[in-house]
Amino acid sequence: MALKVTEIFFSLQGESSFAGMPCIFVRLTGCNLCCHYCDTTYAYNEGEFYQSESILEKVQIIAQKSNCSLVEITGGEPLLQQETPLLVDALLRSGYTVLVETNGSLPLDTISDECYRIVDFKCPDSGEAHKNDWGNIGKLSERDEVKFVISSRNDFNFACGVVEKIAKENGRLTKAPLFAPNLHAVSPETLADWILTSRIRVRLQLQLHKIIWQDSHGK
Repeated sequence: MALKVTEIFFSLQGESSFAGMPCIFVRLTGCNLCCHYCDTTYAYNEGEFYQSESILEKVQIIAQKSNCSLVEITGGEPLLQQETPLLVDALLRSGYTVLVETNGSLPLDTISDECYRIVDFKCPDSGEAHKNDWGNIGKLSERDEVKFVISSRNDFNFACGVVEKIAKENGRLTKAPLFAPNLHAVSPETLADWILTSRIRVRLQLQLHKIIWQDSHGK
């Protein structure tokens, strides 16, 4: 099988409950959304095709050099490529801890629930909230995480509503939802205040790789 890959690199995990951990990233090419704040537009089209065996070899080389067993498949939108579930399975069989970050618009159950699926549900100011697949709420496992990028108070209220919906419809999700500020629109201080005054059980998430390296790659 072949997948179109934008880049494979080693860095610190900047987001999710794994933030701060060394991680090997496999960024797949292509996305079905165009969020207003997207910071990886280069992943829409740029990339080369690799057989899964070649991807696994590249990951293994990095893993051996770095003593790292955490791998994230990201994009773009990794679930767009039909071969992604097979790559996830191959990495799991090889003993890696696998994270998959997806934008919430495609069915989550196409990939194994043995990996950690990070679902980035879209808020209204992204311009893509109408494409959220709400059926994914019922497919979340106790391993999985949900994330919201907040660009306004309206986004915050929307995200709080989704968190309530998840609590009612899925008793398996155990990790606090992640609320991340779109730094072009909302400051961390403002979002922190909203979280504290609302008393909602969520985790404020800042992108560590951008704080450390001031860019979106973190390489």
